[in-house]
Amino acid sequence: MHLVLVSSLVPVENPSSGFDIANRILLDGLCALGHRVSVIGYLQPGQAAAAESETSLLGELEVANAKVGVATKLRWLATAILNRTTLSSAKMLKTPAEHIEMLLQGLQPFDAIILNSVQLPGAFSAVFQKHPTIYVAHNVEADSALENAASASGLLERLLFKREATLLERVERQLTRGAAAVWTFAEADRFGFGYAVSDRAAVLPLVTRWELPENGVARLPEHDLALIGTWSWKPNRIGLDWFLSKVVPLLPADMSIGIAGQMPDAPAVSHPGLRFLGRVPDARAFVEAGAVIPLISRGGTGVQLKTIETFELGMPSVATRASLRGIGEIPANCSVADDPAEFARLLTEKVALVRAGDRQRITGATFHRAQKARLLGTLEQGLAGLAKPTSTPAQRFAAETPFAMEKKARTASHGFAVLEGGKSR
Repeated sequence: MHLVLVSSLVPVENPSSGFDIANRILLDGLCALGHRVSVIGYLQPGQAAAAESETSLLGELEVANAKVGVATKLRWLATAILNRTTLSSAKMLKTPAEHIEMLLQGLQPFDAIILNSVQLPGAFSAVFQKHPTIYVAHNVEADSALENAASASGLLERLLFKREATLLERVERQLTRGAAAVWTFAEADRFGFGYAVSDRAAVLPLVTRWELPENGVARLPEHDLALIGTWSWKPNRIGLDWFLSKVVPLLPADMSIGIAGQMPDAPAVSHPGLRFLGRVPDARAFVEAGAVIPLISRGGTGVQLKTIETFELGMPSVATRASLRGIGEIPANCSVADDPAEFARLLTEKVALVRAGDRQRITGATFHRAQKARLLGTLEQGLAGLAKPTSTPAQRFAAETPFAMEKKARTASHGFAVLEGGKSR
C-alpha cells in the first residue's frame, strides 16, 4: 500500500518526547510491513526527519507552550478564536488548506491517509476526509482537557481548558466517525469515543524503539529513585505534584531522588535527598542509573511511554494503575499501588533490596518482542479493513445520529443485538 501519514510533527531520527517516540514506532511498523509511507507535517526545530519516509515538510514549528514566549501564545489564542478551532489546531494554520490539497494531489495515487493525533488532522479535516482515513488517537484529548480544567490554577486557565475540551470533543467525533479504523494506545481509549466507534477501534501496543539495544553494563545506582519526563505537560505534572506532595514526605530522609526533565517552575520540596536535574544528555542512561523507578501517572489518557521504557530495560518499579494503561502483562519486578503510603512503603522496600545487593533487574527482551508482535498484527488487521467495502464517512455519521443510536439500543434490549459497552459523549 501507499499510505500518507499526516502528523503535526513528523517522525524524526532521534525521538525524545513521548509523542515523537509513538510517531516513530508507527512509521517503523508500517514500513516493516512493506508499505510505502509518505509523511506530511511540521518539523520541530533542532530535529531531523526520519529517513525511512518520503517527507513533505510544512516548515519548522515549535509547538511546546513552555518553549515559546507570551506573544506567540497570544497569537495562537487569537488564531484559535478567529477560526473557532482548538488551540492545538490553531498552531497548524501557518499553512493554507490549498497547500495541503496540492501536496496530496502530488502524492496520488495513495490508498489511505493515516491521521496521527488531533492537531493537524483537526485543522484541515475537510481536506483529509475526502479520502479513506485511519485515525490514530494518542489520547482522548477532550477528556485530558477536562482533567486539566479541573486542576487549573486560575479562572482564565480553567475557562480556556473547558473551551478546548468542547471543541476537541467535536473534532474527535468527526475524525473517529469518518475513519475506516481507529487506533488507540490504551484499551480504555478504545471506548473513549463512544460505543458507535469502538467496533472499528483497536489498541496498538507500543515499544520505545524498534530494535532493543543490549542492557548497559551494571553499575552502582546514582540515585535510589529516578524519575524523568516532560513536566511542562499538564498530565505529567499532575502525577509529579502528587508524588512530591503525598509520597516524598513519607520516604526516608537518606533516600536520594533524582528528577530529570524540563520543568519551568520547580516546586520547593523539603526532602534533603531530592534533586531537580533539568535536561540530561541520555535519558536511557539516567533511567538505568536509578535503583528503582517510580511510575507516577495520575491522570490523562493513552499509554505511558516511560512505563514501557522501564519495562524494556527490565528495571524494578512501583507504578500507579494509571501508569499501566496499554500494558498487557506487568513484569514480575513491578509493584502496583495508588495509595501514597503504600506507594512509599513499596519504594522503600525495593530500595532496601537494591542496597543489600539485589538489583531486581530482569531482561526486557521478552516484553519488547511481545509488544512488537502485537503491534504488527494490529496494524496489519486495520490496514486489511481498508480493502473491504465500507460505508462513506457521511453514511457512518448518519447511522450514528441520536435517533439511529436509540433505535440500535432498542433493538439490543429485545435481544437482537449486543452493544459494546463504553462511554458515549
